[in-house]
Amino acid sequence: MSYTSEPPHGGEHVAAVLKRHGIKVVFTLCGGHISPILVAAKQAGIRVVDVRDEATAAFAADAHSRFSGIPGIAIVTAGPGLTNTITAVKNAQLAQSSMIVIAGAAATMLKGRGALQDIDQIAVMKPHVKWAKSIKTVREIVPSLEKAFSISQSDVPGPVFIEIPVDLVYQEKLIRNMYLDTMGSGRTLAHKIMKWYINRHLNKIFNGNENIRAPPPEHVRFPIPDKAQVEKTVELLEKAERPILLIGSGSIFLTNQILNLQKAVSMLQIPTYLSGMARGLLGKQHPLQVRHKRRSALKEADLIILAGVPFDFRLNYGFSIRKSTKIISINRSRRELTLNRKPTLKVHADPALFLNELAAESQKRDLNWPEWMNRLRNRDLEREQEINRIARMPTEFANPLKVCQVMEDLIAEKSVIIGDGGDFVATASYIIRPRAPLTWLDPGVFGTLGCGAGFALASKILRSDHETWIIYGDGAFGYSLIEFDTFVRHDVPVIAVIGNDAAWMQIAREQVEIFKDDVSVALSRTNYHIAAKSLGTEGLIIHDNNEIKSVLTEAKDIAFEGKPVVINALIGKTSFRKGSISM
Repeated sequence: MSYTSEPPHGGEHVAAVLKRHGIKVVFTLCGGHISPILVAAKQAGIRVVDVRDEATAAFAADAHSRFSGIPGIAIVTAGPGLTNTITAVKNAQLAQSSMIVIAGAAATMLKGRGALQDIDQIAVMKPHVKWAKSIKTVREIVPSLEKAFSISQSDVPGPVFIEIPVDLVYQEKLIRNMYLDTMGSGRTLAHKIMKWYINRHLNKIFNGNENIRAPPPEHVRFPIPDKAQVEKTVELLEKAERPILLIGSGSIFLTNQILNLQKAVSMLQIPTYLSGMARGLLGKQHPLQVRHKRRSALKEADLIILAGVPFDFRLNYGFSIRKSTKIISINRSRRELTLNRKPTLKVHADPALFLNELAAESQKRDLNWPEWMNRLRNRDLEREQEINRIARMPTEFANPLKVCQVMEDLIAEKSVIIGDGGDFVATASYIIRPRAPLTWLDPGVFGTLGCGAGFALASKILRSDHETWIIYGDGAFGYSLIEFDTFVRHDVPVIAVIGNDAAWMQIAREQVEIFKDDVSVALSRTNYHIAAKSLGTEGLIIHDNNEIKSVLTEAKDIAFEGKPVVINALIGKTSFRKGSISM
């Protein structure tokens, strides 16, 4: 793959491995430590998308993995370039998202000597990744990256980290000259010894470079279903009168199994709640999907199947569920199988594959629960009527529920919806229905803000024919504003809707009521749409309910023409999510 008469340099080896694994795009912010990798990637036909904050590059790599099933790639420079990614990497770890972070590092002979941006990067990253590797020679690059692809996807997926020192990615001749030039000239014995030592070190790091061959791809491993446990689950279903199926992000790791998983859920006939990356799995109006009052349903259920969902804060740690309720926990993670609540049956397997086999086995029995399903549907209908009632209430500026309802009406069937925020995004999640599998993305269990731009960047690049909507809180939008420059430069026409209530409302609602003080939670009705315009996007504003539909329709037209657009939706306050703070 070398474009000179010299052997391939380290950057070209990195690009070759990425190309071999089907990587079509990498996300980055430039740096001298990584320039050879980025140039080689471009020459190999890989799209290089440069952003304005390394966190965005890492968030984009995370989203790429979740949407495609192939590890996303973030390439960042050393020191602060890497430390800027930590929040996004931790988010990916907790969301169980396979991604690979490649960072530059100080030259091999200069580590610990005060080189530019030289820190112990392995120590920094090790707690947040499945595997961290510091490469010492050029010949280690290819096998290390091959191993990174396997580890990131095997068992419980997660991020991995590869550190490549700067002298391993440039051309050998250039690096030799650089070291010798740094030494200067001299004829003393000490100088000769130093020259011998440096040449010996360089021979060591470059030895064998011209003969590097890619090893066979490492197998991606994950636990598979046990037939006896499938049969035991069917037996428990036969005895159940009020079963519930909860499907979460841990069921969506195998993107090539999505259609089979859809069919399996339909065959099982169990009332189903979807969360995380599983939102949209059953489309907009599937008769088995239940959307509201999940906690009440869990209290009444006599059998609960957790598929890729742990008993964490999102399920009140399992405290709301009766001791007599039978629980089947299906998870790739041994830890999450028994987190906070010991299940009746713990199934260490990929949840999608297990549900596929369970559905096939269940067809031998007559399993359905029409009365239970009707009870849950009626409860859903009551909640929808309550939402409609609150959406009709007058508020200062636009009613946030009304904004979400109009979005739900206007969002295209081929669309991806990104959530980045607290109160406004949570409100939207009750109203907006993802149209298909893998079309909803939010941070996940870590609940971090600032993911929106990176998530949307990867989404629109991977699915250019889909509308990409970012639903922002006004607090969260502060992390993303500068990346609208990135959207403009890379022709990424997203539609951003900011729920601007001039507060960090997720926190303010409870804080102000309990302490009668809005310290640190008050914001302003900032003209975000004008700020976005200065970066080359279109900017629109909504003042009241009468403007919602016309402004959102105009935004769709702007995006269709190929330009990103920001809608500053000034919204009032409601009591819709009162008491919803999570701990």
